[in-house]
Amino acid sequence: MYKRIKLKRLHRDSAHRSAMLANMVTSLFFHENIKSTVAKAKVAGQVAEKLITRAKSNLHAETPAKKIHNMRMVGKFIKDEEVLNKLFNDIAPRVESRNGGYTRVLKIGRRPSDNSEMAILELVDKKPLVQIKDERKKIREERKKKSAKAPVKSK
Repeated sequence: MYKRIKLKRLHRDSAHRSAMLANMVTSLFFHENIKSTVAKAKVAGQVAEKLITRAKSNLHAETPAKKIHNMRMVGKFIKDEEVLNKLFNDIAPRVESRNGGYTRVLKIGRRPSDNSEMAILELVDKKPLVQIKDERKKIREERKKKSAKAPVKSK
């Protein structure tokens, strides 16, 4: 019996596809825009919309158990803890009043090497570039402090 395919397969097996989409969505939430082919951008946009909706439902969760459940469900897909916190504490409150349509795909022409149609996938309510760069700088400094504090194990 024919069943509807929920996402495009993108000529990859399921493990490769899920890993690729997880990386793309993680990069989208960290940088707030990414450059990719149109097909991959559309599929990554669908996945990102579902994760943002899950994060938005966390804003009005009645019990702490529901909040933890939402964090764990999104955490299955986004492995980076900093990006996960950014999604729940920064991106979700920004798009709280919006009912869907959190991402947009802008076509930018074709790639010279293989003539693939390229696109930019970005969040609709993204921050200004200067503010994003300042946040990235703070994150890098925090990482350096953590790595400097960690003792080096010798053999």
